[in-house]
Amino acid sequence: MLHQETSSWRSPAPRQLLTAARAAFAEHGTEASLRDVARRAGVGIGTLYRHFPTREALLQALMRDRFDGLARRASGLLAEPSPRDALLAWLTAVAAGSATYRGLPESVMAALRDEGSELHASCAAMRAAGSRLLERAQAQGAVRADVTTEELLALAAGVAWAGEQSPNRPQMAQRLLSLVMTGLTH
Repeated sequence: MLHQETSSWRSPAPRQLLTAARAAFAEHGTEASLRDVARRAGVGIGTLYRHFPTREALLQALMRDRFDGLARRASGLLAEPSPRDALLAWLTAVAAGSATYRGLPESVMAALRDEGSELHASCAAMRAAGSRLLERAQAQGAVRADVTTEELLALAAGVAWAGEQSPNRPQMAQRLLSLVMTGLTH
């Protein structure tokens, strides 16, 4: 009987763990307790680690779609008539996405520097797509030629962080992005 109960028991789908992680990260940031994530999903910590062996693997699973979407958005914005407006639209989306979870901008910037990171491939694809937008804006004289993609992403991460600190999050982020774009064009 015990064998039948054990064999019929199923590990929760990673989807349940991701749902729990979204809630924990939204409440406590990306450094939320993984034990809390497991508890929210109704499983032990071993089950969480079996599906997501590291915190970065869990973040990667949560953020992959978002980063892929940012890469697609950048590619679509290449067709926009104004390279400056296209870059601003993409930066706005990057900053908004970075503000999803407290601590996410730091995780993204660290992943971009660490090729062994679970998040690196998705971050690198998003970065490459943003580079194409930046290069187009620079080629048209809409953005200073000395600005790098790394600096652009750092600015977006800074805007996201500053927005987290403000009670007027969306308005503050939009104002800061407008100031950033003004600085990038002069």
